[in-house]
Amino acid sequence: MLHDMANGKRFLNLFAYTGTATVYAALGGAESTTTVDMSNTYLDWAKRNCQLNFGSISPWKHEFIQANVLDWLRDNTKRQYDLIFLDPPTFSRSKRMQGTLDIQRDHAKLLQDVAKLLAPGGVVVFSNNLRKFKLDREALAGFEVNDITAKTIPEDFKGNPKIHQCFLITRRG
Repeated sequence: MLHDMANGKRFLNLFAYTGTATVYAALGGAESTTTVDMSNTYLDWAKRNCQLNFGSISPWKHEFIQANVLDWLRDNTKRQYDLIFLDPPTFSRSKRMQGTLDIQRDHAKLLQDVAKLLAPGGVVVFSNNLRKFKLDREALAGFEVNDITAKTIPEDFKGNPKIHQCFLITRRG
């Protein structure tokens, strides 16, 4: 799906882990990619995955940033992206961050912060693995939200559709 959506787009991958989403977007023709994760280990892994899948990494086209995503969002409000992939951990408590991230508690604020980076017509693909997750649609009233979970469940997991949830989120109007 990201592959098909990425052509010509400025792509942002938040909580990037091994950079798989970045690889799909780049192979789909993304104009540029930005990959953000708190872990240098995972960012190195993401860089290796990119190199293995499409050769050398052009620094002007593919940017890898080691940062706490929540801080990075706060500090980079001038950036604009056409396609943003957001797949946060269900829960995180790291020495490098103040407090905790609880996706059920914090998703509405996180999505509002992410949406500030959306270019006109941009899309956020929001995925999470919390089995009992409930999207706060009221807090996201200014956004168009489409549940695409059924389209994103791998064939091997069709019998257990609660393994994750996935939404396409755009600004209304």
